[in-house]
Amino acid sequence: MVLGSLSFAAPAYGEDAQVLLQKYKCNACHSTRETKTGPAFMDVAARYRGDSQAVSTLATSIKDGTHGAGPWAMPPHPEISAADARRLARYILAPEVKPMQ
Repeated sequence: MVLGSLSFAAPAYGEDAQVLLQKYKCNACHSTRETKTGPAFMDVAARYRGDSQAVSTLATSIKDGTHGAGPWAMPPHPEISAADARRLARYILAPEVKPMQ
């Protein structure tokens, strides 16, 4: 069965996003549950809950930078591709976000 073997070849979505979080050093300023320099991912998800444009808005913030409610601004990250920014945004907004390793 071809489909069965393909499902094992691709990494799980959450694992892929966690690799990106480490690659782009997101955990230097963010954590899943605790506020650091930047807000906790759970707080970001809560802020955007119910917003149909949340993935697009957050992906743009990841790439272009933003200044939220805190004293620090998130700098732009032009090195992150649009696809990776969307992948990260989907992961951050997912209710099953798991702590980074």
